[in-house]
Amino acid sequence: MERDVLGESPSVADSAFVSEMAYLVGDVDVRPDASLWPFVCLRGDGRATTVGRETNVQEFSMLHGAHVGDRVTVGHNVVIDYADIGDDVLVGMSSTVQYGATVESNSLVAAGSLVTEDTVVPAGHLAYGVPAETRELTPEQAAVIEETADHYRENRRAYKAAGELEQ
Repeated sequence: MERDVLGESPSVADSAFVSEMAYLVGDVDVRPDASLWPFVCLRGDGRATTVGRETNVQEFSMLHGAHVGDRVTVGHNVVIDYADIGDDVLVGMSSTVQYGATVESNSLVAAGSLVTEDTVVPAGHLAYGVPAETRELTPEQAAVIEETADHYRENRRAYKAAGELEQ
């Protein structure tokens, strides 16, 4: 479902897959080949929300005033509030990235982690814990970022090819 608010309307690239059960409101920009899965909420009131190319946002996640780069995986039940996520990042399930935080490119936020306000997760790092600490990614962890994104790119193609749900 898409909704205008404060004179702003969502914009979705034709090649993106958006579940019929996702909710987009206001100044939202979903770029080509992105995928939004059931029960995702994207709010663009107060600050635009951007979902980059080939990025996937999984079930029950909420992005509010968030800028999310290209080829990002946003796992199930994630909250990203007024924060910036670089390219080629994996934000693990049930994580929260708070106001003013930045997760730089080629990084991984471990499942269940809390990236607190104004924190910067450096490029090539793992953020883990509550509150999140950081260390450099291992090669195996870096590979998981790409593998997960590849899986959801394939899912997007399959779901897009299946067409819309019948009413």
